[in-house]
Amino acid sequence: MTRIERKFEILKANNQKALITYITAGDPDLEVTKQLVLEMERKGADIIELGIPYSDPVADGPVIQRAAQRALSKKIKIKNIMDMVREIRKETQIPLLYLLYFNCMLQYGIEKFISECSETGIDGLIIPDLPYEESKDVKDIAARYNVNIISLIAPTSTGRIKKIVQDAKGFIYCVSSTGVTGTREQFKTNFYEFMEEIKKYSDTPKAIGFGISSPEQAKEIKNYCEGVIVGSAIVRIIEDYNQSSEVIDKVGEFVSQLKAALNR
Repeated sequence: MTRIERKFEILKANNQKALITYITAGDPDLEVTKQLVLEMERKGADIIELGIPYSDPVADGPVIQRAAQRALSKKIKIKNIMDMVREIRKETQIPLLYLLYFNCMLQYGIEKFISECSETGIDGLIIPDLPYEESKDVKDIAARYNVNIISLIAPTSTGRIKKIVQDAKGFIYCVSSTGVTGTREQFKTNFYEFMEEIKKYSDTPKAIGFGISSPEQAKEIKNYCEGVIVGSAIVRIIEDYNQSSEVIDKVGEFVSQLKAALNR
């Protein structure tokens, strides 16, 4: 059992929903990333996704694209991020995931990458450009190292949902809307129908992400799932306070508001 799976069990036993937060590793630098992880945990985050910066992030909107460019401008490599996670693991056991594009893993070496994830303390991987049909080899390697490969389901996945979620581990990432990441004023997806369809085929916890930008939206969406994922709204705060000593406090304050909304 990974830390992710254990966390969802604990939350379920306490009738709580998971707050899953995302930041780009290395934005504005790796030391601040480490401090942000610890602050988000203090303020209520249950699981944290670390984005590995990539030059062509096809699933990401402009906010996260700019964060990736800021990190890449510092010449940050996967090895540097792995070393940062080792440091984080000296201070916390919060579940941690990488969100990355498959080419990053391929260039690094698939088994080498996954084995280092296991060794440093990464519990799961979200790979948005890895189709289910091509994921078996990656999942087999990850299973050997007790790393969860997170299944992604979009509203356009109709007809493929059963196949995609049949071996889901950790949690199922349910994409709220078509398109790229980024904050949204409103959602057009019928979440009740979307989630009921997924529940037919898997009892793995479901978390909804893409576009959730406020505590009010988090409170609304929590009724349909076991977890809520917030990324771009946090990354935007980091962008706004990029050169300020306030960045950690500002992110922590927002995470605290999100957690309070999930607990209401």
